[in-house]
Amino acid sequence: MAAGANSGDRTAGLLLMGAAALALAIANSPLAHAYHALLEAKVGPLSVHYWIADALMALFFLLVGLEVKREWYDGQLATAEARRLPIIAAAVGMAAPALVYKLVTGFDPVLSPGWAIPAATDIAFALGLLALLGSRAPAGIKLLLVTIAIIDDIGAVAIIALFYTADIDLTALGTALGLVGAMAALNMFGVRKLWPYLLLFPTLWLAVFLSGVHATIAGVVAALTIPLGRGEARSPLKLLEHKLHPVVMFGIVPVFGLASAGVTIGGLDQLFDTLPIAIAAGLFVGKQVGVFGAIWLADRVGLARKPASLRWTHVYGAALLCGVGFTMSLFIGELAFTERLLIDEAKIGTLLGSLLSGIVGTVLLLMTKPTPDDAIERDECDEIFGEDADRDPTVCNDPQAAPVHR
Repeated sequence: MAAGANSGDRTAGLLLMGAAALALAIANSPLAHAYHALLEAKVGPLSVHYWIADALMALFFLLVGLEVKREWYDGQLATAEARRLPIIAAAVGMAAPALVYKLVTGFDPVLSPGWAIPAATDIAFALGLLALLGSRAPAGIKLLLVTIAIIDDIGAVAIIALFYTADIDLTALGTALGLVGAMAALNMFGVRKLWPYLLLFPTLWLAVFLSGVHATIAGVVAALTIPLGRGEARSPLKLLEHKLHPVVMFGIVPVFGLASAGVTIGGLDQLFDTLPIAIAAGLFVGKQVGVFGAIWLADRVGLARKPASLRWTHVYGAALLCGVGFTMSLFIGELAFTERLLIDEAKIGTLLGSLLSGIVGTVLLLMTKPTPDDAIERDECDEIFGEDADRDPTVCNDPQAAPVHR
């Protein structure tokens, strides 16, 4: 099981990286016109690109919602103590990049809508890099990244709902709320079959789409209505998450990367425009300062403790990897701007900042020599591995055996 998890991590990360590289190559080749024409082609009322960004990505957000609910009520964030450090790190780790972005842009009102672009972390990319590092990346780093990313996802969803919503259609919004109420009632009355929830989900997506709230929010809201029994091994939520995870990570996310990362780079001068530099600085500087600084200060004052299994260089490496903001940053960039030039520059900044964060974080972790002090304490091991640790006591000494939730 452990090996499979790491193999899946590595494959998903490499697939996403490959999709991004392919999109960039195509967009800067003779195939660029055909690439953009395909994305803009109409299929029914929407273009291919919008079907990917608004409809397929709703399933991505459905998976995010399922994972958040499971971790919050029956996982690594089930207690107030477990939530404290990732909440602090994620909150400061989202605020600091936004502040860096604002400072670099000089609070320019034209560029102001892009403040949230560097605030998000792409956990698929980050965990893919960790999987490639092998034993140089202790299991505690994976646990830290996953828990921070869960809170990060909640913040990103809230930002999209609050700051990137068009004019509200009250009739459609009321219909959406009614559908959510119906799904919640199914849960309340003990309906354990998945099909009634999945039957209502497309209608909910359509109602949210017509309401003016970004349609992908329907995925998160729907996930919160799916039944989850505390301590239950095969709840409807866990079953849906298990079936949805490979579809999203090996299908939808790479397709989104292929559709969104294709940007024509006009020259080196474009790389040094204000918008790309602001986003890259937010991801590379803001994220590492925010995440690492928050964890260091929280540990220093006793508000929340650094994981005992990690050195500070491990924590710093994890903070750098939090600056890999690919999927959500590209997504928010397309919501923030309407002008094609600014959308393309936002993509360039996202790719540049993510590349810098990924390379420097990976190199730092490679340079951090493992020691016996990196071994995971028994109680930490039980929390991370659950029953696997009981079946195989030696698993705690294998940093590669950590499970993957994102």
